[in-house]
Amino acid sequence: MPTYQADWLLPVSDEPVRRGCVTVDANRHISAVGDDPVAAPTDLGRRAILPALVNSHTHLELSYLHERVPAGTTFGQWVRVLMALRRQYPDPSAPEILSAARQAIAHARASGTGLIGDISNTLVTIPLLREAAMPAHVFHELLGFNVPDPAARVEGARAAVTETGADASDVRVTLAAHAPYSVSPAMFRAIRAAVDEHAHPLTTVHLGESTEEIEFLKHGTGSFRALLEELGVWAPDWAAPATSPVVYLSDLGFLDRCALVVHGVQFDGDDLSRLAALGATVVSCPRSNVHVGVGSPPLEAFYAMDVDVAFGTDSLASAADLNLFSELKEARRIAPRVPARRLIESATLSGARALGFGDDLGSVEVGKRAALIAVRIPDGVDDVEEYLVSGIEPDDVMWLD
Repeated sequence: MPTYQADWLLPVSDEPVRRGCVTVDANRHISAVGDDPVAAPTDLGRRAILPALVNSHTHLELSYLHERVPAGTTFGQWVRVLMALRRQYPDPSAPEILSAARQAIAHARASGTGLIGDISNTLVTIPLLREAAMPAHVFHELLGFNVPDPAARVEGARAAVTETGADASDVRVTLAAHAPYSVSPAMFRAIRAAVDEHAHPLTTVHLGESTEEIEFLKHGTGSFRALLEELGVWAPDWAAPATSPVVYLSDLGFLDRCALVVHGVQFDGDDLSRLAALGATVVSCPRSNVHVGVGSPPLEAFYAMDVDVAFGTDSLASAADLNLFSELKEARRIAPRVPARRLIESATLSGARALGFGDDLGSVEVGKRAALIAVRIPDGVDDVEEYLVSGIEPDDVMWLD
């Protein structure tokens, strides 16, 4: 049973420990944590031991679009470029797509990520995640603003998920809805009904990301209305709810503690108060938000309103990399008053809980899996938590395998 000791141990679920130790049993679970080694330890020196990070929102199947989708001045503009590029690759199992996704998983792990929340329209990433032994919750994302039989569409998607056999492993799969401007009310209800019947009832939705979304829900106008009409999927009988995205999906019964709400750039205090009461987790992807042209999220308000917060990188179509430490650096920039400890908790334990892995991952506790990393800490650093949200490169991350 190896024991590791380092100058700092960050359990996340408890106070940091100077010269802390963690012991791992033969089954790769944590058997002891503290400042008194139970056996002769491997001394890691000026490093901080902490749980592997959790990337709660990304799109691995879009990794082939890295650096191919320029930053947008508006979200609608960015979406159109993304859609045009995706149409160039109609086969979701094209070698370029699979190779890029496989590399993205490897890079995520190299930078300290040990659990992923992946959004997939095609399910091609499931075998890649298994192959890499990367625990994940894959959200099979559905779109359908004008679907004659939403229940049949959802049932077909559920059958496709069942065929993957994913839930027999650490890669779980449930259904998810894309966004209010691409999914009809009936589809939202059908997706949620299917999720509620799952052994791991969990879903997600992009919400409150852009001002175009706000305009669409309040007035039924704008770039999203135009896009739906151009695609021939506008529903003439749909009426704008004339309310906020959170109220809209809350009234449809889609939001609760089983829902991950992604982005929230446009959320106000009433939205956040409602989400806190519902127990929904907001997954923030601040680097992506800037790239797609929607601005930075009100991250400090998320914490001030006691909303559960997790972090994601979003896809390589809108982020430079899948290094969650880089996401923490951007979070620190836009939320200087949020304690570093809370940001780290969001990137570990909060994400693990949101993805349904909270009993196994996200903190250094006896009985949990030993998914542990050790980050090199330079001389002269006294506030190790603040250092960890300043941007850590993969070369400074070591897995305690």
